[in-house]
Amino acid sequence: MCPHTPTCPEAAAPDREAARTIICHPEQGWSLLCNGIVIFEDTGELLPGGHAIGPHRPTDLPLPSHAAIHADTPDTPAA
Repeated sequence: MCPHTPTCPEAAAPDREAARTIICHPEQGWSLLCNGIVIFEDTGELLPGGHAIGPHRPTDLPLPSHAAIHADTPDTPAA
């Protein structure tokens, strides 16, 4: 049972990833949430019953096209 107030979402809830982290091992790429879910650095999940959810969010996003166009433009205005 979750000791937090308000209680963390259950493992079957759509917002299950919002549960608090109780154990974190960034050097190994995983964390344990209060609801029993193990979340991985690549955004995959292992649910308490053993069901696995593959990576489902992008972790490396490209620059927006306007940022790439202006990447070589100085930030300071010309005098």
